[in-house]
Amino acid sequence: MTKIKVDFSGKHKNYTRLSMDLKTYPLQNLSDVEQRRSEEDAQQQQQRVTGRLSLLARMSFKLFRRGSARCIGLLSAFVTILLCLYYISIGQPNPTPLSDSGSPTAAGLQRGVGPFGGGAITGITGFSVQQQQQQQQKKIHAAGIVSNQKRSSEQKAEEVPVEQEPVGADSHVEYARANWGDKCYVLLQSDTNITANEEHSRFDFQPEWMRSKEYWDRGFEERFDVQKKDKQRPPLKIIVVPHSHNDPGWLKTFTNYFQSDSRQILNLLVTKMQEYKDMTFIWSEISFLQLWWDQAHPTKQRALRRLVDSGRIEITTGGWVMTDEANVHIYPMLDQLIEGHQWLKNNLNVTPKVGWSIDPFGHGSTVPYLLSGANFEGAIIQRIHYAWKQWFARQQSGDFVWTPYWRTRGAVGAVGTDGAAGSLLTHNMPFDIYSIKGSCGPHPFICLNFDFRKIPGEYTEYSVKAQFITDDNVEEKAQLLLEQYARTASLFPHNVALIPVGDDFRYNKEREVDQQYQNYKKLIDHIMANRRLYNTDIRFGTPSDYFAAIRERMRGKSPGFPSFKGDFFVYSDIFSEGRPAYWSGYFTTRPFYKLLSSELEHNLRAAEILFTLAYNTARQARRESAIKIDEKNYEKIIHARRNLGLFQHHDAITGTSKAAVMRDYAMRLFESIQNMVKMQESSIEQLLQKGQPRHHGFIISEFERDNFNKLPRKMPIQMVSGDDSTSTGGGSSGAGAPSAGGSIGSFVLYNSLAQKRVEIVTLRVQHPNVKILNHEGVELKHIQINPVWNITEIYDMVLGTTTTGTIGRIRTSTRQYEVMFVAELEALSLSTYRVQVDEASYRRNIATIYCDDCHEGSASASATTPEGTTGATTNDFEVRAKPAGDIQLENPHMRLLFDEKSGFLKTVTRKNQRKELMKPMQCNIKFAAYRSAQFHSGAYLFKTDPEQSEAEKDVLEGYTDVRIIITSGPIASDVTVIYGPFLAHTVRIFNTRTHLDAAIYVENDIDFEPPPKNRETELFMRLITNIDNIAGAPLQKDPLKEPTDTGTIPELPVFYSDQNGFQYHERIKVPAIGIEGNYFPITSGAFIQDTRLRLTLLTTHAQGAASYEPGQLEVMLDRRTLYDDYRGMGEGVVDSHLTRHKFWLLVEDMPRGQHAAKPPGYQVPSMQGQMLANALRYPPNLYFLSSVEQPLSGLQDQVRLLPKGALPCDVHLTTLRTLSDPELQLFPSASALMVLHRQGFDCSVSAVGGRELGLDAVCPLSNGGLGPVQLGKLSLRTIEATSLTGLEQAKEKAKENFRIRSLAEVSLQPMEMRTFNLTFSDRS
Repeated sequence: MTKIKVDFSGKHKNYTRLSMDLKTYPLQNLSDVEQRRSEEDAQQQQQRVTGRLSLLARMSFKLFRRGSARCIGLLSAFVTILLCLYYISIGQPNPTPLSDSGSPTAAGLQRGVGPFGGGAITGITGFSVQQQQQQQQKKIHAAGIVSNQKRSSEQKAEEVPVEQEPVGADSHVEYARANWGDKCYVLLQSDTNITANEEHSRFDFQPEWMRSKEYWDRGFEERFDVQKKDKQRPPLKIIVVPHSHNDPGWLKTFTNYFQSDSRQILNLLVTKMQEYKDMTFIWSEISFLQLWWDQAHPTKQRALRRLVDSGRIEITTGGWVMTDEANVHIYPMLDQLIEGHQWLKNNLNVTPKVGWSIDPFGHGSTVPYLLSGANFEGAIIQRIHYAWKQWFARQQSGDFVWTPYWRTRGAVGAVGTDGAAGSLLTHNMPFDIYSIKGSCGPHPFICLNFDFRKIPGEYTEYSVKAQFITDDNVEEKAQLLLEQYARTASLFPHNVALIPVGDDFRYNKEREVDQQYQNYKKLIDHIMANRRLYNTDIRFGTPSDYFAAIRERMRGKSPGFPSFKGDFFVYSDIFSEGRPAYWSGYFTTRPFYKLLSSELEHNLRAAEILFTLAYNTARQARRESAIKIDEKNYEKIIHARRNLGLFQHHDAITGTSKAAVMRDYAMRLFESIQNMVKMQESSIEQLLQKGQPRHHGFIISEFERDNFNKLPRKMPIQMVSGDDSTSTGGGSSGAGAPSAGGSIGSFVLYNSLAQKRVEIVTLRVQHPNVKILNHEGVELKHIQINPVWNITEIYDMVLGTTTTGTIGRIRTSTRQYEVMFVAELEALSLSTYRVQVDEASYRRNIATIYCDDCHEGSASASATTPEGTTGATTNDFEVRAKPAGDIQLENPHMRLLFDEKSGFLKTVTRKNQRKELMKPMQCNIKFAAYRSAQFHSGAYLFKTDPEQSEAEKDVLEGYTDVRIIITSGPIASDVTVIYGPFLAHTVRIFNTRTHLDAAIYVENDIDFEPPPKNRETELFMRLITNIDNIAGAPLQKDPLKEPTDTGTIPELPVFYSDQNGFQYHERIKVPAIGIEGNYFPITSGAFIQDTRLRLTLLTTHAQGAASYEPGQLEVMLDRRTLYDDYRGMGEGVVDSHLTRHKFWLLVEDMPRGQHAAKPPGYQVPSMQGQMLANALRYPPNLYFLSSVEQPLSGLQDQVRLLPKGALPCDVHLTTLRTLSDPELQLFPSASALMVLHRQGFDCSVSAVGGRELGLDAVCPLSNGGLGPVQLGKLSLRTIEATSLTGLEQAKEKAKENFRIRSLAEVSLQPMEMRTFNLTFSDRS
């Protein structure tokens, strides 16, 4: 076999190793003045204690003279306590600033304020105690925590003056760091009564009742009859909850739904509920509520406030939308919850306490964790697998404590109990759907009698069947209804039933409000008038009433609420013919829009952090012009938060709205992406300039975005003569100084992560003869010049598609080139780089191209280039013909082998620590597609065509013109294979002497082309390996069933899928339900493993993943189904766009000797896996410094926004989000919410030669906590530990929660997420 070996030796072997310019920043010691002041404080403290001792001695002498033995004993106890306090006081410094009189200031007095004994802690700078340069008296808020530092007149009256000592602004007080335990901790699985995947594997997925869709059988009826005779069972209690489910977009756009339905619903509620004094209602979608509030008359606003304050209208969940739980990443999921909660606090002064999630298509365990962190009392879910519905009903376990899947070693006891950290009491609605027909009881045909919406002109099954309640039929109807309610309550041990009365966009007509209320009122009054006869308590109520009632009845009962870990994916309802219908299609549907959401998420987060720091820097430095710009721009951040939040709706990011509605969402996302890029530009301009900003408009994004339905285009950097170039603080002299008259361009790299990172950055230039200089003016040794191809850059296409399945001749662009280089970026930093003309040595960085047809484009390319220039193909890049045989890429860590015909990866051969080749590992990449079942596979559902002999089809066979391009350079080599316009697939490895060398980069450009091409196609990429990812032992069998022959137990593959970028779940194949029921959602990654190896695939956006056969891992890339799947949308999915999918592929070693871990461990990615996932989700942003119109001066080469060091490796800065002013909500306040997430990682898993990867150099492991964290040069007034959405104090879990003087004292458990309210001082 002839092979071409493309490696990083030979031509490029003389390149120097990348030097890691790592700098350490030791903690600063206190100055001599501070030491003397500390000694004086200690002396004063000792004098006060000595004085108190002498006073006590005199008092004790008087007591002693009385001769009382009791007094003597009491005196002895007091003396002992006092001596202990004395030794404690002289053994530690006094952190409380003292006023001139020596008395403790309000900063010390404030501790202990509030219901949990912890209020705002004052006087903090750089996350340490604040000392001002000049003594001055300040008023500091002395009340307990408030969500957004509300400055009302009542609060100002409570403020007390504080005097502070003059200390240099750069000095700080050191606090003891929190001990976070072992650097390499072990995560275990929680101990719970119910584990989702264990129970799910035992279900009967084709029960006898599927055709009727009613699981209530003779067994349930017999149990119900026994319960009615049980005198010990508590009486029936019914809570009737009127509701209206309002989708912020589905069949109509968000705005159209508001105008046609939601506005009228809210208007009717505030009017009619003043008339109907005992009617209750719930509302969830704050996006609609905010729109209504802004347009409502003040009298209606006040009426709503009264109804909310009285508890008759309950705000449930309180998120901006009812979020999808499969495709949404943790950042936008939490951000939309914060946006809704902050709006509610500022406008209605209400804090939601109960979750209401009745329409997402399956439920994950991230939402309960977030709601628990927001101090919720419970949550209600609806759409889970029909087999789960039956199981919970049979077990009477529909109310359970949803518990995180993980725990740390030694964390026992409270885990899984109601009220424990991260756990949430959850109620599963026991029947099919949240409509009246599907929720009053087990028999829908009876429930239809009690939907009293009868609107002239509407003809529905309920309007025909339902009869209004009269004096003549009230007894009969009440008895009929109570029979259904009692059966519902029989499914729970407490005999309480929550009965929703509503449906989609209900109560939008005055007639319906009257009919529903008046008829239910007659039934309720009749039952309560005959309470003894019916032994029933029934009333209108809210979900909070339900949770209060069941807690009351279950208090002291044993067993109490069962604990549950896992999730409820994949959701399934039932087809009309009585077969399962799995909702796994929407995990992948419309990936272009999912990627658009990820792009806004990235840019919004980056803008939030920059804006918070730039705005408060301007405030503290009194830069009025910058403050005005920031306050003017802040409204754009608000709109971006809301547009991103709107798209997390369960019919938006899922891709399950009509095509016109999806376009409306996309235009909102696109507009906010543009605005957030401009916000970053503005903030970067402020932070780069020293002193008062004098220049504006000189920061420009590298991307040009023409339209929401096109990929962003990279623009080439504009280079100007050296005399006119940007002049910065330190780069205009020394090694980095440009020669006179030489062309130079400058750009800024913004690292939005709170850790140092090493990244491969690509930059477009107009000429290949360039070099790159870093912020210190040092030339980068590791750069590479690549061509820009017409097949990867749509805007450079000249020869386009010629015939079906073929493409025109491939050529390189003569106008643009790609510079690839290795950038070392400090944590949360802005670094200025320069690109400069290099005539001398640039050719050593030029990549070599191997391609059979690429050289043919030189003639035509030269003909179209401007006069005086030549085509890049012949002069700039050495293009060689691709020899026959398999293709081989190699770097110091691995060797990849590709098939010569298909161009796809075949094997990965890793190298040991001595750089010797190990045994090859099979790692085939395959592209294929499932054939969609017509009318059974659509936007929501995924089902393969049962009429085809093979479920899969070869989608590439129709593309006969296959091109393979090999690029080899000093820092990267890749193989790109092109199958017409349908697929461009690239696999790349690196030679950077960093941890990136152990990973494989994969990129796919997918274009389904206009329909009817690729119809009924579910495209996937499959990795086929020899990893033996088989379940370690047979699953525990149901003791009620006969034992199964162990020899017939199938080998069930296992894989681990991430959920919302927050946690991972184990997925074990269930053979009984086919591929559609074994596809699971991933948001950032998935992995398979055996006792030797782990293969991890990381991605940029939400999609479906599966491991249906041993050794395989696949991800769905795109879908096209021409037919509707009869789930309400009413149309197929044909609006595909060219979509770019990016992945990291990682092969790592598993630790030895972990075959049977007891207790079972909780599986999470390695540290490198987490770092690559974060880098893929939040890449560095590149901005050009434009100095064409005016020369720039006084710019900083580097701005480190964490000057005292990065956050620990596993602590992710989820957001730093400025809070709106509570009185002027379109303006920013001085407070911001900092959300930190300690991402779990497994440090026992690593690539071969893990220490040689350089991870320790980039981010060394530590157990010392956050350390001396400081944001820029900003001073802080207070740090408050809050609930996750910032509305309340955090639950009391540790003493430091409400005694925060410095973030160095904060404790974060592995996997834990916490929020802190930072209030910045008015002056630095």
